[in-house]
Amino acid sequence: MLLQMRALLSVYDKTGIAELAAELHALGVDLVSSGGTAVEIAAAGIPVTDVADYTGVKPMLGHRVVTLHPFIHGGLLADRRDPAHLTDMENSGIEFIDLVVGNLYPFNSDPGIELIDIGGPAMIRAGAKNHAFVTVLVDPSDYPVVIEELKEKGETKAATRRRLARKAFAHSAVYDASIVEWLDSQTTTLQEDEVTPKPLPDLVSIGLEKASDLRYGENPHQAGARYTVNGQPSWWDTMQQHSGVELSYLNIFDADSAWALANSFDPDQPTVAIIKHGNPCGFSVAPTLAEAYANAFACDPRSAFGGIVALNQPVDDETVAAMEAAAQADVVIAPSYGEGVVERLIAKRKNTRLLQAEPATNRSLHVRQLSDSFLVQDHAVLNSDPESWKVVTTRQPSPAEMKDAVIAWRVAAAVSSNAIVMVKDQTAHGIGAGQQNRVESSMIAANKADGRAVGGACASDAFFPFRDGIDAAADAGVVVVVQPGGSVKDDDVIDAANERGITMIFTGERQFRH
Repeated sequence: MLLQMRALLSVYDKTGIAELAAELHALGVDLVSSGGTAVEIAAAGIPVTDVADYTGVKPMLGHRVVTLHPFIHGGLLADRRDPAHLTDMENSGIEFIDLVVGNLYPFNSDPGIELIDIGGPAMIRAGAKNHAFVTVLVDPSDYPVVIEELKEKGETKAATRRRLARKAFAHSAVYDASIVEWLDSQTTTLQEDEVTPKPLPDLVSIGLEKASDLRYGENPHQAGARYTVNGQPSWWDTMQQHSGVELSYLNIFDADSAWALANSFDPDQPTVAIIKHGNPCGFSVAPTLAEAYANAFACDPRSAFGGIVALNQPVDDETVAAMEAAAQADVVIAPSYGEGVVERLIAKRKNTRLLQAEPATNRSLHVRQLSDSFLVQDHAVLNSDPESWKVVTTRQPSPAEMKDAVIAWRVAAAVSSNAIVMVKDQTAHGIGAGQQNRVESSMIAANKADGRAVGGACASDAFFPFRDGIDAAADAGVVVVVQPGGSVKDDDVIDAANERGITMIFTGERQFRH
């Protein structure tokens, strides 16, 4: 069976294009193509008409204009049920195009004006709009389906054309979103006399592309998947999983938080973060990675069971020994593993997923879904430079106490509000998270610290509105409290700190996390 059809092929990703062209040619489909796609098809010995010969117009403006021609877009857009369209086609000598195969240059590989494709999206969108008659292919994985339907029925199914049209529009949308994000990144930085914070754009373009299906979502009755944003791969796409079953929605959610916290500290300082249900339940910076792990685990061993462990340095045998003596972790994530370490961990913890990854980076905007809309904000930039902080009490902190204060403040930024973190010797001993009032968070943190934070520092993610929070911290034995300040009762709170003989530091910035 020979088909009276015409196909236009112009792709960046040439996976399977020669094989597709061969199948179409064997079915009698006339092939039109341009550029590298035409070269590849011709090199395979398959007859193909160059677009320039088809339209009678050579590429111009440095190939900015190749397919932008009525012969192309008329052939794609004509409604074959409309007599006026058919008359226009006949009068202009335009022939129908039944199949368009196209995908776009990966803009994010080298963003720039010359990589903003115009002709490609125009062809894809034209064919997708007219999917009642035109089949659009943007994904090589769909080639076999279309060939099979053409062989069986001499045409593609209406449902297939609709599905492929949706994919085509989504493909174009992600491409455009990546350009918008790049243009936003090119905006000049604020001058001193400009408004701070900078107003967010009126339109935010977010194109999500599925990277992987998950076993399920937050709960087994929910479907789940991980998506990349605007065509840009994330650190999850280069992550290597050495062992364990497939990652779940919550594994990924918690591991992302743990990895971000562990990598927010100096890579030369052995650092371990343990996360459970989105909140740190252990954290430590220590002379060795093994010590950091043991200290972090000791913060809250009960919560650490089934948690996520993130380490900012390669895992060595000493750290493995410390981990073998502790509770099962669902996920361990590190930049690398020493020789034999993976095998040793697998032998002891068969169900633990061992991940290897590069440090993550944040996008410029933080987006959170509401029931039927979105909240958008800048990503928080944490003020953790003690040189900009202000000691507001009579007592001054020692250098060691200031180190603990910095760590407490930085860990508190990763804890759900209301957040209280108590640190001694660069190790978190008490973490109070997610309470509706600050005093109860303080009590939880003090109870978990159980005397281990005596002489250490306490951080609060927002100001203390009353002295009761200060009293709770002092009762736990801490000697430094670091908080944003800014309450109408700051003077009363400072007086309470002086009365209890502890240091109070104002950072000048709140760091709520919800």
